[in-house]
Amino acid sequence: MSEIEKDEALNVLGEELLPCSTFPITGFFRDGYCNTCAKDVGSHTVCVEVTASFLEYSRFAGNDLSTPHPELEFPGLKEGDRWCLCAARWLEAYEKGMAPNVFLANTHIKALKIIPLPLLEEFAVSVN
Repeated sequence: MSEIEKDEALNVLGEELLPCSTFPITGFFRDGYCNTCAKDVGSHTVCVEVTASFLEYSRFAGNDLSTPHPELEFPGLKEGDRWCLCAARWLEAYEKGMAPNVFLANTHIKALKIIPLPLLEEFAVSVN
């Protein structure tokens, strides 16, 4: 099996991408970063801090992020966890008034293909 080539690891500020979370481990590559590549069709590029209301919204929208799946080494998310969220899912949540806060330094620049920077800045958490 060949190695998947990661896209350049820059954040939405044009700086080096910082890790999002190693507990729970997140990212398309499960390396703690919101890295992406051509095979990441979901664009798991937005580093968020999940809230209980977002988790409920996501479950209702068909993506249950709260329920553990040990067979996939997924512990289930709880309020306060950081997670690399799909850019389109974040934008959908924004349009429904349910968007979680974002860590700009930890959000991949490719998220800007889907979400305008001013929207991300509106939900930005300043502490990394």
